[in-house]
Amino acid sequence: MKIQRAVALRVSNLLIKNNMTQYELSKRMLTDQSTIKHIIHEEYNSIKFETLLKIADAFGITIQEFLNDDLFKKDNLDY
Repeated sequence: MKIQRAVALRVSNLLIKNNMTQYELSKRMLTDQSTIKHIIHEEYNSIKFETLLKIADAFGITIQEFLNDDLFKKDNLDY
């Protein structure tokens, strides 16, 4: 799968796990809700590392914890 898909799935899974809406996540990240929508719907060509850091921080986890998911295993990604 593409990295964009892995990020979208990870964010979606964390939203469910944390019982959080896209709106709440965007407010915690101090960004527009459209940014979250674009991430979840894979409507971007790349994502900034800074954005991943903000996402992780908004969920109260480290970037290492965000990326520590089978979605990001080398064998699962097309790059």
